[in-house]
Amino acid sequence: MLDIQLLRKDLPAAIAGLKRRGFAFDEAAFLKLEGERKSVQSRTEELQGKKNTLSKQIGMLKGKGEDASVAMAESTAITDELKANETKLAEIQEKQSAFLRVVPNIPRADVPDGKSEHDNVEVRRWGTPRKFDFKPKDHVDVGAGLGGLDFDTASKLAGARFSVLKGGVARLHRALAQFMLDVQTREHGYTEVYVPYMVTGECADGVSSLAKFKEDLFKIEGRDLYLIPTSEYPVTNFVRDTIVDAKDLPMKFACHSPCFRSEAGSYGKDTRGMIRQHQFDKVELVQIAHPDKSTEAHEELTRNAEAILQKLELPYRTMLLCTGDIGFSSARTYDLEVWLPGQDAYREISSCSNFEGFQARRMQARFKNEKGKTEPVHTINGSGLAIGRTLVAVLENGQNADGSVTIPAALVPYMDGVTVIPAKAGIQPSK
Repeated sequence: MLDIQLLRKDLPAAIAGLKRRGFAFDEAAFLKLEGERKSVQSRTEELQGKKNTLSKQIGMLKGKGEDASVAMAESTAITDELKANETKLAEIQEKQSAFLRVVPNIPRADVPDGKSEHDNVEVRRWGTPRKFDFKPKDHVDVGAGLGGLDFDTASKLAGARFSVLKGGVARLHRALAQFMLDVQTREHGYTEVYVPYMVTGECADGVSSLAKFKEDLFKIEGRDLYLIPTSEYPVTNFVRDTIVDAKDLPMKFACHSPCFRSEAGSYGKDTRGMIRQHQFDKVELVQIAHPDKSTEAHEELTRNAEAILQKLELPYRTMLLCTGDIGFSSARTYDLEVWLPGQDAYREISSCSNFEGFQARRMQARFKNEKGKTEPVHTINGSGLAIGRTLVAVLENGQNADGSVTIPAALVPYMDGVTVIPAKAGIQPSK
């Protein structure tokens, strides 16, 4: 949620910032609510002053033994109006909060202007795409050749956008999760956590706008619970309604969990394979940081995610998202895009964002600064990585002409020494 003081101090600048990301701020509605608030607050202050004056007057009259009934009656009337004003002010403030909760974050000044993913800016790339002496297959065909990817059975069980993994491919999926957690906890200082796979509406609204994105979530019927679309939802809420001790910052968490997404609005997109599914696994990285350190933390977290791709020897590029492509809560985002030879394209495998104080205000997550005043912490998170898409990348980049798949060296210890997943007997090799 935006800092309302920012809107009060420099509304034109805030409106201009939101316009960069294509959001039309309802200035008239905001000013109307602000006018009502100022009117009620002004009248409240006026009444409080009168009440203080009357209290002194009543004390003086009683001290002299004189009749104070008129002053007391006036004071009672003022008290009644003050109570009514308190109720009215609370209602206005609730309306302002509801108004602000559907307003996105303002992009940082260094976020490039743009309307879509085509306007994102490449920051760096790592690795060289492998040259094949045969036509590389996509992961669907590679996985089928291994006997390890079964979409037909998944469809029978749950419908479209699900998968069943078997044998070596299922083992590879498990190995990737363990490998990612080990790297992040042993080498990068994250604390591993395990969380509920469901959160309340309050938690969901703390990290994003439940009102705007409810259709993207799976709701538990009859309960105020939603299946998590990412473990960012429960992990970031660790600090909800909390005043964190400044000396405990930064807080760094790594969490492996399934993720559930309705994929509302994605009809017709990536219908083949594992790229866009209703259920997938991910290792999420979350940092709770001091505002002065959040830019540094964002860079660090992004590099931590990149380290996984480098250790797996998967070519990728790092993209700085433009104003038209960053998420609702983000002030600045990097996407990591891994090379998929079966698609002859780079595809997103991680999104690393700095939300600054936006989520923290929604959650009332604060710390005491050096002056003893509370202010919002900053929150940063990213995938380290999406396990299903990493599996896709390993299958496509590691495929061989005979249909087998070579395991990246970093994963061999997690596969009990297995270096190659052999093709299933009877499968036609690549040509």
